[in-house]
This record gives sequence, C-alpha cells and structure tokens, in this order.
Amino acid sequence: MTCNPEAKPSSIQMAPSINTLFFFFFHLLLCLTPSLAVAAGRVPALIVFGDSTADPGNNNNIPTLFKSNFPPYGRDFPGGRPTGRFSNGRLASDFISEGLGLPLTVPAYLDPGYGIEDFAKGVSFASAGTGLDKITSDLSHVIPLWKEVEFFKEYQEKLRSYAGEAMAAHIVGEAVYIVSIGTNDFLVNYFSYVTGRAVEFTVDEFAGFLVSIAGDFLTEIYRLGARKITFFGLVPIGCLPLERTVNVIGGGGCNEKLNEAARSFNAKLQALIGQLNASLPRLKLSYTPVDGHVLDILNNPSAYGIENVEEGCCGTGKMELGYLCNPWSPFTCEDADKYAFWDAFHPTEKMYRLVAEATLRTLAEFI
Repeated sequence: MTCNPEAKPSSIQMAPSINTLFFFFFHLLLCLTPSLAVAAGRVPALIVFGDSTADPGNNNNIPTLFKSNFPPYGRDFPGGRPTGRFSNGRLASDFISEGLGLPLTVPAYLDPGYGIEDFAKGVSFASAGTGLDKITSDLSHVIPLWKEVEFFKEYQEKLRSYAGEAMAAHIVGEAVYIVSIGTNDFLVNYFSYVTGRAVEFTVDEFAGFLVSIAGDFLTEIYRLGARKITFFGLVPIGCLPLERTVNVIGGGGCNEKLNEAARSFNAKLQALIGQLNASLPRLKLSYTPVDGHVLDILNNPSAYGIENVEEGCCGTGKMELGYLCNPWSPFTCEDADKYAFWDAFHPTEKMYRLVAEATLRTLAEFI
C-alpha cells in the first residue's frame, strides 16, 4: 500500500461504513508517522555504546566512584528504582528503543538480572565516565571503549548460541546502533589539565585526535557486522550547570571556550561520517545533531515547558553529581520536568525524551 494522503479504499461509498472509516484513518496514521510504522518489526535490536548518557547501570558492577545506583537517581523511573542511570528516569536510548517498537528500556550488559534473551532485543555496553581517549577511562576507573567492543564480540558469541548463526547475523546486521561519547574526553581529561593532553594538543588537534579514534572504533564494529549506526554530536558542554558554576569570570554564563571545542569535534565527526559512508559498502552511518536540539531547548525553554536550564534539579543544582546528589541533598526540586538538567552534569528524563524524539526523526531516514 502506498502512502498517498488522497488515496481512498475502493469500497468507499457515499455513506462509508465504520470499517471504511477505520481503514481511512489507519491509513492516514501510517502516512503521518512513517518512521514508527516502518521501524516497528523491522529493527530487531538497539545496541548502544558510550558514556553516562547511555549507561543504564554497567558501572554498578565495576569498582568505580562513577555510580548513580542510589536515590534520588531513578526517582521517576518505573517503580522509582535507581538503576544506575544518571537521570531521574529513562535515558534517550530507552525512549528510542520504545519508539522503534522494542522494549521500553535498554538493559546494561553487566546487569546480572538480564540474560541473552533480553539482550537479543537491546543491550548497552556504555560506561559512565568513559571516553574515546583511553586516558579518560583510566582517570575514572571505568570501562574503556575498547572493552565495550570486546563485550560486543562476547555478546555475539552468546547470541549465536542462543539464536543460531543465521538469526544472530540478522540481528547484528539489522540492529540500530547508537554511539554517545566524547564529553568526558574534554571535561574530565583535556580541560582538567591533569593529563598533559592540553600540552600535547591544541583544542582543535585534540578534537581531531578523538575523531580519529572514533573512526577506528566505527570501522571495527562495522567489521563485526554493524551497519546502521548513528553517532550523537556533543551538546554545548560549556552550558552544563557545573561548567556555568565554575565560570565565575563569565558571570555564570555558558563557557564558550568549551562550546567551541564541542563544535570543533562535531564538525570533524561529520566529515568522518561522510568519508566512512563513501568507503565502507552498505554502511548507513548518520550524525545525530544533538547539539542543535539541545541548544534550541536551552535558548527557547518555554517552548518545551521547561523553566530552568541553568541549574540541575538535584540539590542546589550547581555542583551536585554522583554521590553529591543523594537523598540528603537539600533543595532538590519537586518536578524534574521543569528542568533541563537533573544533576549538574546530566539531563532530566524529559530532556532525554525530547532528544530521543528528534533522533527518531533522524533514524527514519535510513531504517
């Protein structure tokens, strides 16, 4: 059936029946929502790599301080459960999974409560605090990106044992892949001035260094069977509440030096994506302009029903992050939907939902 808004079923008469009206409105619904109509049943799984923006709880199971498996994190998650997600509820990847007709949440690969029967429909290897540069993950004692790739290989072995060679190959080849990483490389690594990267590279050179690592990573997961991949651009990292707080000289406004670093990375990433699409057969690699989506929300919050974009909901919203965001943090807001950020570093569930909706529109172009 073609999606023609003017098309009418052949059975339509002057007095259409209830069945005819149902057919017409169902057909209209398909025309208005092609992304979900096409994606439902077509995408067998959502596979996720990255950092805290995509970690649903892998860090719960490793020895690191980068954890969020305690209240008030997860306050608005189904059941009010702190899962290890750095937010008050679900992440963008969870909403994207739901939008693709898959489960409502993407499980963490290291969560012992899930098995390969769950991971066959979606899995996240992401680790809060990690980055493209191995030094970044070493600083935080978290899972490096190369280890996430090793987990992906291990996952495929389990998938073949569970579903058989043919079905496993189908899942891996037809799955949608999300990559969300890079913020920590700048904020925890380069601009912390404790690693020497700021001496070794200019900001622009470091962005190029990171993108070259991203290229190696993308080529590797392509070699392992990934074909439909979207890479999230960096948000305006200088506008995170924590960066506003420490930007005393700038009067608590956005740190444009950091934002420029993010723009440099995003520009180089988009160039890389074009190169890889041209050189790797059947690869469908896209750039998700999270930077543009988030910037629009920060500049026009009232259009999205948001009242505060400068502070996090947790505590004072200026410094709280990780263990500083806890049940005893005073001043934590009652309604996180009025905030763009949950803690001083991470978005609220509402912000993630808005990003996911925009991402699904991007994904519709190649799934």
